[in-house]
Formats: sequence, structure tokens, C-alpha cells
Amino acid sequence: MRLSRGMTVVLATGTTLLACGHGAKQQAGATAQQAAYTDLSPQQLHQMMQAKDFVLVNVHIPYAGDIPGTDLSIPFDQIAEQVGKLPADKNARIVLYCRSGHMSTEASGTLAAIGYTHLYNLAGGMNAWTAAGFPLEQRGGI
Repeated sequence: MRLSRGMTVVLATGTTLLACGHGAKQQAGATAQQAAYTDLSPQQLHQMMQAKDFVLVNVHIPYAGDIPGTDLSIPFDQIAEQVGKLPADKNARIVLYCRSGHMSTEASGTLAAIGYTHLYNLAGGMNAWTAAGFPLEQRGGI
């Protein structure tokens, strides 16, 4: 079967879109979320803790420890339902973390969609925090 030049371009474009579409969708989502919050390194968070003027929220489930100075523990998948525990001022500074960064990234996106504007995410979560030599605290589970 011989295809016209136009049909070949359409087929090639369609194949490319099918092959790349999933990745492009993830990239677009990641870009939108990155614009909604700022990633912090463990060193940056440690420096911010010296003059703490933010709410520090552990969103990891199941409980795996806390960064010292944690104010709240709210499961990442319940952040919208428990938004009443957070400051009513949507301009308040809020730092979110979990064990690896995945759950806090999702929670950051949820809070941004609700209208919070000064969100920070600990990149790499508690894993990165402890790898940088900073301690965790243990308490009863959430």
C-alpha cells in the first residue's frame, strides 16, 4: 500500500504523539506544580529553622518520624479535608515534607489548587534530611 506524502506525515505525527504523549502530560503537570511551590534542600530548610516563621507539616503515611520542629501531621491524601488545621491566611508560609518527597509534592499541588501561595516542599523528604546529617524525632503514630 502506497501512502501519499500528507498521509505519511499524519501517521508519523500520530505515532510520535502516542509515543510521547504520556511523558509530555507528566512534564506539563510537573511544570504547573513546580510553579505552585518551591523545592527546598535539607540545608535550606535547616537554615530556615533558625528563624522559624512557617508551619512545618509532615504529610507522610504511615508515620516514619518527624523533623524536629514539626507543627502538624496531616496525611497527604487528607490535606484538602483537613485544611482547617492549616492557617486560614492563604499567604502563610507552609513547608511540607514526607519520607521521599512524592507525597509532599502531591500535597503541595493540592494546597496550591486550594489557593495557598507560599508553599515549600522538602526535596527528597526525610531521606534527604537524614542523608544530610540532620536528625529525626520519633513519637506515637498518626
